[in-house]
Amino acid sequence: MTSKTPDPARRSERSRQAILTAAAELVTELGYAKLTIEAVAARAGVGKQTIYRWWPSKGAVVFDALLAGNASEAGGLALPDTGDVAADLRTLLRGTVDELASPFLGGAGRALAAEVLTDPKLLGEYRERLLDPLLEVTRERLRSAGAAGQLAADTDPDLAVELLYGPLYYRWLHGLGPLDHAYADRLVELALRALRP
Repeated sequence: MTSKTPDPARRSERSRQAILTAAAELVTELGYAKLTIEAVAARAGVGKQTIYRWWPSKGAVVFDALLAGNASEAGGLALPDTGDVAADLRTLLRGTVDELASPFLGGAGRALAAEVLTDPKLLGEYRERLLDPLLEVTRERLRSAGAAGQLAADTDPDLAVELLYGPLYYRWLHGLGPLDHAYADRLVELALRALRP
């Protein structure tokens, strides 16, 4: 005989997933500025208090919604090491421009980036769960390329990742031009010109 008692953990996980889905849909439809916790709660079919039990702010909900659809969260991020550092970095930066040009991050991401910079707790989450793991796998791939003689012996891995990502995020943040694979490839080419022996 099976129990008819509802499983609170399963119900909580369903509610959590509904909230993240609602937040992702609404931020894409309305933009970050017009998104409200009330709207997320209504679409997810939960009360506002349920959202605030798990997330302290709108930015925190949207950030988790971003990560829910992103394989790059800590533990899920891997960078290929094919032996060809240029090809590997092109793969990485092409994936990054695809994410930044997505409907989710195309508009709402800029507003979320501003909130991350003004909310110390959210900044800590962003660094721990997304930025630091991304930078570390990139540094590790650059160290591997250096050990193989593909980069100058004095290459500073921290500065090298800034050479790769800095222009990309600057262009995205300020809307200075298209983010596409051609742009990513050009960034890799220029960065490697500076870093090769």
